[in-house]
Amino acid sequence: MGTGKSTIGRKLAKRTSQKFYDSDLEIENRTGVKINLIFEIEGEAGFRKRESQLLEEFTSMSNIVLATGGGAVLSEGNRAILIDRGFVVYLKSDIDQLLKRTSRDNKRPLLQNADHEAVIKKLLNERGPLYEEVADLVIDTAGLSINDIITQIMSAEQ
Repeated sequence: MGTGKSTIGRKLAKRTSQKFYDSDLEIENRTGVKINLIFEIEGEAGFRKRESQLLEEFTSMSNIVLATGGGAVLSEGNRAILIDRGFVVYLKSDIDQLLKRTSRDNKRPLLQNADHEAVIKKLLNERGPLYEEVADLVIDTAGLSINDIITQIMSAEQ
């Protein structure tokens, strides 16, 4: 959450002439509602089910760049799909970066009415090792420009 997956993914796709998908935006487009409302009505479990279905669909495609939601790695099935079907990049950011990037964001359901720092620390502790498990490439984004990150990804994929 807040590492730049969508921004980096979109620019990487453009540079490599691939199609870009953001799983969170696709869920919103297909349901016609914002993720916050899905969480409110279906809970996190309902959202994660939708996310897994999309991951299955998109990882069956070729020549795409996919930005997954931050919690996609929570499911063992999703992790297996990512390992088997894609080149996975973990954009790793520290707590301070993530707090800056999400400080004014009111679209993230897990940060609603919560202590942002405590939630982000919990998410990093919970998800970080899972991202490490599935990642083909880990990039610490601290001090790197978008172009630096894209260059590292393109170099690693060759």
